[in-house]
Amino acid sequence: MTIGTTIHSFSTCPSTNDLAKRLAREGSAEGTVVLAEEQTEGRGTKGRSWHSPRGQGLYASIILRPLRADLSLLPLAAGVACLEAIREATGLEAALEWPNDIVWKHRKLGGILCEGEFLGSAVSFAVLGIGLNIGQIRDDFPAALRRTATSLRLALGREVDRAAVETALWPVLDRWYTTWVRGRKEEIVRTYESRLVIPAGADVEVRREEGTLRGVYRGIDLRARLKLEKDGKEILLSPAEILAIDYN
Repeated sequence: MTIGTTIHSFSTCPSTNDLAKRLAREGSAEGTVVLAEEQTEGRGTKGRSWHSPRGQGLYASIILRPLRADLSLLPLAAGVACLEAIREATGLEAALEWPNDIVWKHRKLGGILCEGEFLGSAVSFAVLGIGLNIGQIRDDFPAALRRTATSLRLALGREVDRAAVETALWPVLDRWYTTWVRGRKEEIVRTYESRLVIPAGADVEVRREEGTLRGVYRGIDLRARLKLEKDGKEILLSPAEILAIDYN
């Protein structure tokens, strides 16, 4: 299997993840990529919308058929792959924000959405969605996003060849997916932690639906959970529990 061998490109679609799911149910091979110039109903985690204007970003979803049911580290591996592809294509050193954001100077540059479909306890397929802001200038973002979002064009101060980013992404994503398939969890976590914006030992405030939790950041475990130390005890927090994290 090689990611990017088969690519379906669309002018527009509601969501590349939804389209990839349909193709996966119809039997499309592992590694198949769905690309769109525009998404009209793009989304991120927890049902948040993803602004996907025509021709200004990379909106891609990849069909995967792993034998393992635990997908928790897959978004982390994809995040590392995105950073490497961005660096290779543009020279920009972006960073990661747990659990699934790509950032530059604390502004969101991209995001990852991994969704699985199960048959009993077995994975039927997974779809890995990747959204990267590439060509936007400040006024291209909705007013509500202008203080928190950025693009490769804004970060670099020049126009960026989207095709070059795509070309760089598929082989590096394939390599990190293979790392995940082979169970090299420590390598994924170690590399991910090294690119995380939260510094080791930072005091963090975690906002959850049931309230705020304060503690000291102690890393990421092998199930992609945030390790927090509070009153001498370790607390493990899954990505699904978290609304936001503040740190200093």
